[in-house]
Amino acid sequence: MSAGMSLPPDWDDDERMNFLFSEFKENRDVNTSDWDGKMDFWSALVLKSCRDRGTVCVSLQELNNTFRRRERSPLGLPTVLQSMARCGKIQRESEFAANVDCGWLSWGVGLLLVKPLKWTFSTLLGSSRVPPEEPFVVIELVKEKAAELLRVYRSSEFASSSILSFQELCALSADVCADESALCMALLQLQRDKQVTVSLHEGEKIVKFCQLGQDRVSPVSDVDIGVYQLQRSEKLLGERVEKLSLEADKCKEEARTLLREGKKSQALRCLRGRKRVEKRADNLFAKLESIRGILDRIAQSQTDKMVMQAYQAGVSALRLSLKDMTVERAENLVDQIQELCDTQDEVNQTISSVSGADEDVDELEEELKSLLDESKPDSVSGFPEVPTGGLRPSGEPAVPYRHLDVSAAQLEEELSQLTLTDSGQCSSSASLSVFNINADVTRSSLCLRLPAEEENHVARSEFGADAVTERRGNTASLKLRHITR
Repeated sequence: MSAGMSLPPDWDDDERMNFLFSEFKENRDVNTSDWDGKMDFWSALVLKSCRDRGTVCVSLQELNNTFRRRERSPLGLPTVLQSMARCGKIQRESEFAANVDCGWLSWGVGLLLVKPLKWTFSTLLGSSRVPPEEPFVVIELVKEKAAELLRVYRSSEFASSSILSFQELCALSADVCADESALCMALLQLQRDKQVTVSLHEGEKIVKFCQLGQDRVSPVSDVDIGVYQLQRSEKLLGERVEKLSLEADKCKEEARTLLREGKKSQALRCLRGRKRVEKRADNLFAKLESIRGILDRIAQSQTDKMVMQAYQAGVSALRLSLKDMTVERAENLVDQIQELCDTQDEVNQTISSVSGADEDVDELEEELKSLLDESKPDSVSGFPEVPTGGLRPSGEPAVPYRHLDVSAAQLEEELSQLTLTDSGQCSSSASLSVFNINADVTRSSLCLRLPAEEENHVARSEFGADAVTERRGNTASLKLRHITR
């Protein structure tokens, strides 16, 4: 086996490799699992060997040499190639380039008319034999190379130039394609994808790439050829100017050296030669600047062309979009929208009024409460707070709080029943005192009636009914004392 390729795990298993190196059964239905397993093994190994070698083409002869083991070659490789061709994994070079105007690319891949004719005759005659030298293109690998080649071009310094020479492209793709044949196959794939086109100009192979923003490459036109020639002239003039600059510097150094050696006349000749070289370099540089100016104008014109095309596309699209639009129709639509908006506002207002009724009642209740608070007299706030704690008995007698139900007729009857004694004046005075005291007590009871009732209620709740009775007894004793006095 080839030394540059890694070996599969089963390569050292003699029993397994004897089975894999054997011929395929003529009928796959005899043992489907063995037939498919052997086919999958060799198909994957063919792809791996091509990828490791960096090539996109393979032939039966190369595979026999690559997979040789102990002086034996796999007997089923022709069947493997035929199966891969039927599945579309590989394709003959002649068929691969049949639908493409390959032009000079056929020189690089060696496509001759004899090979496709030979293969066609053998197919018509029913022969299943695969020619050992017939090259096959691995479709998966050639697509990978084509995509990588396009990426390398667009990331290089040549991306601004749509046309490249084949020599420049070979130098650019040295790390992508292993040889010129792989490069030509990648270009054929790009040509099938409408990404490149090839042409010949004065015997020179040129390649035109599709630029960014374009779906497909356009054919090589006279403008492209003119731009390519200007670019070539710019490159040649730049190289000549650089060469003349180096030559002028060399003359200057020689003149300095001769002057040090005392050879003044020779130094003067070197300086004259330096002046002539600089003059030629200035003339070439002026021509180079002219060419660069023309290229800049061409690039600007191409940009202007793209802008004009964009404007044209925009105008066409705008015309199509405004095809059925008129000012009257727009005004009618605006009026309808305004009417619908007004209707929606009225509906929302009606719906919100239902939920706002409760809110109005709550607001009215709050306003009524504030009015009631404002209408209370100021004197109410001057009263002391009602005590919340329990009443404690004191040593002083309580103020009478019971209303004396004594009328004036009763008092007169009581006076008439009194018997006059020798001390009649004292009795009369006493009677008058009793009358005055009773009147004062009556007035005091009337004034303190409300506090006494509240005090009775508190005392009853804290000390019970006996405390209230005792308080009343104390009040009666106080009355008798006043009468006696």
